[in-house]
Amino acid sequence: MGIGWRPEIAGFVADLPGLRFVEVIAESVPSAGPLPGGLDELRARGVTVVPHGVRLSLGGAEPVDPDRVTHLARVAELTGAPLVSEHIAFVRAGGLEAGHLLPLPRSREAVAATVANVRRAQAELPVPIALEPIAALFDWPDDDLDEAAFLTEILDRTGAWLLLDVANVYANARNRGTDPVALLDRLPLDRIAYAHVAGGAEAGGFYHDTHTDPLPAEVLDLVGELCARRSPPALLLERDGHYPPAADLRAELDALAAVAGHPVVT
Repeated sequence: MGIGWRPEIAGFVADLPGLRFVEVIAESVPSAGPLPGGLDELRARGVTVVPHGVRLSLGGAEPVDPDRVTHLARVAELTGAPLVSEHIAFVRAGGLEAGHLLPLPRSREAVAATVANVRRAQAELPVPIALEPIAALFDWPDDDLDEAAFLTEILDRTGAWLLLDVANVYANARNRGTDPVALLDRLPLDRIAYAHVAGGAEAGGFYHDTHTDPLPAEVLDLVGELCARRSPPALLLERDGHYPPAADLRAELDALAAVAGHPVVT
């Protein structure tokens, strides 16, 4: 069991006695160091730190920026990480930065572009990479592949691991009117490095993966469905704002541990 490390909750995270790992946003760590305050102390306790990138734009039509890959590689070395993770998405095009993770068309061309960029990153990274499919509010028209086939082909052609965000699976299925369990049954669950879980909220007729709301019961149930099929090696709670009282965060971590059958960390 782990939690996303953020400066706003660093004290709370430091007080979790059974914590095994945390995830840090890679771009928040200076490539020359030092690590943000508290991460060194966690590492000294034996807590694994995993850098999580948000700006590589692995799904972009343009080649991945080598400076961004170098930064991610350096952060992996600074944290002593066993792996890094990034998103199957694009964040820039034509020199413009979106500031958001944008969904790819599930086309053969997008597969080829993503595979090429993942391989470029792998050539420099000192550790394996896990790829996370994102939550999307829309699909591009005329997709060649469905979500499971698109993801599986990218993983097969790159040898990358899967970072499965259970909340994203729920959000995408709810917004598309499909069955999230049916998607789980078609994903390469044997390739999961670890899994994310986060809260969301309904707004404007869509379910938004906010990371600022409590975990819905439906997402917890989906974690149970995943674990009944293949329990992920590790499970991480994400929270990126509107932080609740410590007791509420502990309750969410305990609920996740109970559903997954993992030891509590609180």
